[in-house]
Amino acid sequence: MTEPERITREKAATGPAIDIAIRIGVIALLIVLCFQILRPFISLVIWGAILAIAFYPVCRRLRDVLGGRGKLAAAIITVVMLLGIILPSVRMVGSLVDGVKYINHRIQSSEMKMPPPPDGIDTWPFIGKSLQSEWYEASENLTATLTRFQPQVKAMSVRLLRSAMGTALGLLQFALSIIIAGIFMANAKGSGDMAKNLFVRLAGERGADFADISAKTVRTVVKGILGVAIIQSLLAGTGFVVAGVPGAGLWAFFCLLLAIIQIGIFPVVIPVIIYMFYTASTLTAGLLTGWLILVSLFDNFLKPILLGRGAPVPMLVIFLGAIGGFLSMGFIGLFVGAVILSLGFKLFRVWLDELSRPDGQATDLNGISSEEV
Repeated sequence: MTEPERITREKAATGPAIDIAIRIGVIALLIVLCFQILRPFISLVIWGAILAIAFYPVCRRLRDVLGGRGKLAAAIITVVMLLGIILPSVRMVGSLVDGVKYINHRIQSSEMKMPPPPDGIDTWPFIGKSLQSEWYEASENLTATLTRFQPQVKAMSVRLLRSAMGTALGLLQFALSIIIAGIFMANAKGSGDMAKNLFVRLAGERGADFADISAKTVRTVVKGILGVAIIQSLLAGTGFVVAGVPGAGLWAFFCLLLAIIQIGIFPVVIPVIIYMFYTASTLTAGLLTGWLILVSLFDNFLKPILLGRGAPVPMLVIFLGAIGGFLSMGFIGLFVGAVILSLGFKLFRVWLDELSRPDGQATDLNGISSEEV
């Protein structure tokens, strides 16, 4: 073989590979650039999709009531959700400001008094004696104690201010996500078809089932975790307002956060109850205690019902996915984690079932119910 023939053959063999490598590189570069451009909006779009999936059944019913006007129904739901975010936020901020002013006034005028330390606190291991000493000093002169701990108080104030700014930014992002959700709901058919086509493209013939599982999982998490947390915080906040607890909106907000991350509202309820027994009448404090205990136990029977009803996978899978996703990805991980773990569970079950079938026949994903586990 002559040298020119060898070179021609090598070019013919390597040419297609080089073309493919160049095309893959260009596509990869395009994907990276698109991701960089859209990165600031990814969380907003994900939140918008989650809200659209969660509220689309309501939008569909309202559309039927309005004679098939889907865009009008989506606009109404969007406005209602925005008002549901803005009005409580204004109320919470106003309550927070009033609470800070109230506490500051009581401290400046020396009206705020701490009760003396209870008997036996000095017997607590490790911290008993020092805690008793600091508590007794604060009960005698709260202003002097706060002055002595001024650096720590100032640092805590800075942290609270940063948290408040982060909360305000989060509320703004959530409002933008609601608007995006309204756009998705107004174009529900096109958005749904695109999502199903994407799942089919990625997972083949079972893609439509995966899309359905994802939608059901999101709705289950919204009802079973987020819905219960909102109901609990609203009921607890109502009790705070009726009983006259200072800064009721702030404590209700803390209850919402702790309920979402599955800690429960007891860390907020216990200090409030102690404060009310020292400052309010026994009847008021007793009624508030009974109400808050009832609200604290509220999720023990409601959450299993809402998580299990209509769930595409067992309740434990959704619960672990939501909590694990929250710990690894933050608040949005409640939904993303539950969806990912649900899809992984379904794939695992399909793989097990196909191994047990000698003919290799495919298994329908919808044929696997939570009762089989």
